[in-house]
Amino acid sequence: MLEISKKTNLLEQSIYKYSLQDVDEPNLYREMFNYEEVPKLAFNQRRVPMNMPEDVWITDTSFRDGQQSMAPYTVKQIVDLYKLLAKLGGSYGLIRQSEFFIYTKKDREAIDQCMSLGYTFPEITTWIRAQKKDFQMVKELGIKETGILVSCSDYHIFKKMNMTRRQAVDFYMETIKDAFDAGVVPRCHLEDITRADFYGFVVPFVNEIMKLSEDAGIPVKIRACDTMGYGVPYSGAALPRSVAGIIYGLQHYAGVPSEMLEWHGHNDFYKAVTNSATAWLYGCSSVNCSLLGIGERTGNCPLEAMAIEYEALRGTTDGMDLTAVTEIAEFMEREIGLEISPRQPFVGRHFNVTRAGIHADGLLKDEEIYNIFDTAAILNRPATVAVDAHSGLAGIAHWMNSYFRLKGKHQVDKQDALVVAVKEMVDDLYESGRNTVMGDEELEIMVRDADPERYERLLFHKSREKSYPKKPRF
Repeated sequence: MLEISKKTNLLEQSIYKYSLQDVDEPNLYREMFNYEEVPKLAFNQRRVPMNMPEDVWITDTSFRDGQQSMAPYTVKQIVDLYKLLAKLGGSYGLIRQSEFFIYTKKDREAIDQCMSLGYTFPEITTWIRAQKKDFQMVKELGIKETGILVSCSDYHIFKKMNMTRRQAVDFYMETIKDAFDAGVVPRCHLEDITRADFYGFVVPFVNEIMKLSEDAGIPVKIRACDTMGYGVPYSGAALPRSVAGIIYGLQHYAGVPSEMLEWHGHNDFYKAVTNSATAWLYGCSSVNCSLLGIGERTGNCPLEAMAIEYEALRGTTDGMDLTAVTEIAEFMEREIGLEISPRQPFVGRHFNVTRAGIHADGLLKDEEIYNIFDTAAILNRPATVAVDAHSGLAGIAHWMNSYFRLKGKHQVDKQDALVVAVKEMVDDLYESGRNTVMGDEELEIMVRDADPERYERLLFHKSREKSYPKKPRF
């Protein structure tokens, strides 16, 4: 049967409706996942069209999935981070939602305090066990949406839940009905979707969810969870690992609109960021992330990475304040004690620090040569140089300009007598056997010892330059 597609305005064959395959034995995709070897990546060369939605956004799971992997936050820490999330997301709410637990007194107190701030975004949602009393608790807190677990791979259905596929669907559907009865929008977390029988279970199950939602007159959200990080962004990759194939199938065969579709990816194979971007590109409006990527095992997709990716894809921040990324990183280290890898992009202490003398020379001539973008203006993180045995005159000159906030006519070059004097002191140290990077305080003392009068002038200049001025953007 041919029908005019509302999406393409072309005659298309009516979409095939997949039926649940209630198999006797689990499909564990042993040809891909034999456990004794690294998972295999299969291709079938089936390509689906790129179809980025008009609106895309980020959701946060720092206080749910993220918090499961570290010591619990205090109420004040949650509230302070929630404020920074709101600042980062901006007035258009590009960080649309933030997910909370509700089971302890502390959890509920944090929710109350965050809700009392009156922010429109991030909207507070929850994650609960699939029980009627929990849905009622969500409604009593004044929360409109909650996540519920609906595991979809045979690894979970057969091996963890000891059910058949039909039994699992019936159990899940009763749970979703309970949410509708409580007047709560359910967000169905399709756990382990990248090891699931996509057309034998996932699509027919989601079709039943969408029909139930239509009958109840209440929307439902579908979260595709790459629980083990098996998803891949490659064109022509086969299901169940193809991110593009999963998003296309959920839209085309299960009728889930973009705005009701969300991707949640883990980073076990270093693909969390590219998989999330792929989900956006192929029709998923929402990507679920956590601050600095904290989460189970290797963690979730880093929220700050997707904020940067958003601007790369859209050409604008749409009101996001990316300087909040630096504030969040500093808060996590200072107040929570999180150890951030020094080389972690955008937030690590050394992500825009160079050591090599030849690179420092390039930075001194034009920062753009060796800095990924204007990190001072965008993230309030100026590019710096770490001084060691290989930094050379250029490295010391760049350090001096950065440390004392020297700009324009005040900048020193690598031929400056003060730079040469400090370089001689540094060389003496390394020739004597030092093998660690120089600290700022050590270098400042060398500047003072080399020229006390000029050092005082530099300190005075630094005190007047409170911070790096932010350039106007867009």
